[in-house]
Amino acid sequence: MIFSKTPRPEVLKSLADVKYVPFWLDDPARPAPASALTEHIKADLTVVGAGFTGLWTALLAKQADPSRDVVLLEAGEAGCGASGRNGGFVSASITHNFGNGFNRWRKELPKLLELGHKNLAEIEATIAQFHIDCDYVRSGELNVALEPYQLEGMKEEREEAAPYGENYTLYDEGQVRALINSPLFIGASWNPANGMVNPARLAWGLRRACLEAGVRLFEETRVRALEEDGRAVVLKTDYGRVESQKAALATNAFPPLLKRLSLFMVPVYDYVLMTEPLSREQRAAIGWQGREGLSDSANQFHYSQMTADGRILWGGYDAVYYRNNAVASHLERCPETFARLAEHFFQVFPQLTGLRFTHAWGGVIDTCSRYTAFWGRAYGGKAAYVLGYTGLGVGAARFGAQVMLDLLDEKKTERTELSMVKTKPFPFPPEPFRAPVVNFTRWAMDQADRNGGKRNLWLKTLDALGLGFDS
Repeated sequence: MIFSKTPRPEVLKSLADVKYVPFWLDDPARPAPASALTEHIKADLTVVGAGFTGLWTALLAKQADPSRDVVLLEAGEAGCGASGRNGGFVSASITHNFGNGFNRWRKELPKLLELGHKNLAEIEATIAQFHIDCDYVRSGELNVALEPYQLEGMKEEREEAAPYGENYTLYDEGQVRALINSPLFIGASWNPANGMVNPARLAWGLRRACLEAGVRLFEETRVRALEEDGRAVVLKTDYGRVESQKAALATNAFPPLLKRLSLFMVPVYDYVLMTEPLSREQRAAIGWQGREGLSDSANQFHYSQMTADGRILWGGYDAVYYRNNAVASHLERCPETFARLAEHFFQVFPQLTGLRFTHAWGGVIDTCSRYTAFWGRAYGGKAAYVLGYTGLGVGAARFGAQVMLDLLDEKKTERTELSMVKTKPFPFPPEPFRAPVVNFTRWAMDQADRNGGKRNLWLKTLDALGLGFDS
């Protein structure tokens, strides 16, 4: 399916009243921010970043040792970054998807799959334990085919996954349209091991759990520098500092405190729309009666979910890198991309013509060349980091936090012995070469989508080297 890049005039009307703020964060349940750090303090463990990774790190550290003095520092407010801006997909995969794990870590794939399913179950248990009201449901995900070659890829993946106990159900055109009715869908693969969530409310629930466990949280507190000082590390902020025995860095796509990490991560902006609630007639017209996650199989893919109050979230396709690793609030608004997303939405669901979008926003993803998180230590083991989730951090962040704590505590566990944990992704070139390489790769992926999935020499070379670019 070749999506139009030029929106029709009638499509632009659907964006006339849109609010350029993340729907999930535009919520009266949003907690009042904690105070900023304005003094010099000490801690056993300081976590930098209160997104999912940082929140899980702080909570798991306190659960393992309630006497541990844990400080959590956040430049904005908890969950205000990618954790409150994503599509709300909670995947059981910690390898981005089965195919990525199969191609990269085949020998240890059974263990990776086991740990991924355990991780999802423990997220669900935490939601129940702390009574987190986040509209979570184990709904499964429907990956739809728009072209015949995509169906062949789904069949191949099902055959590869079956011996590992991963059971994907293939649907033909009639079956998939009976679930979600679009004239573009010609088949699908169903993965039951996925959940959907209101991600901001999940983050706020974890924030509350951290506070109840005794974590000291400081928001509106940007860490400007990290330095080693004898047996401790010092984290310097605008108005205070923390002298900490250990530091866990969970800044993900934002400029890293360890400059060398910029070689391994590219910040990529992803954009999202949210519709107004569907009427009963509109819901019936598309047949989407559950809350299944929805995505398509193109290189430049869309993702979607039906919210608990009957709205459709619609995001993806464009994954935009801004030169020099730019991360800034003005980049969260991209009218050209919002218009293109709206055009694609009504191509997929023409029966919803006239529906309006209420919110449009962007967020930055920490992309790495292998699509999965990577870890490491610094300052003689007094600091550790994890980043590189490449768009699937809602679920994998908890696993990432566990590994980071293992590394900080110098524990040899089944997690730390994984090749995935011991290795790093291939680095991206620095500027001025980075932007041309990333943008040329995006162009090549678009061309593959427009030519029946046929990958040119550049993409074949990246495949052979185990490299790539994904949102």
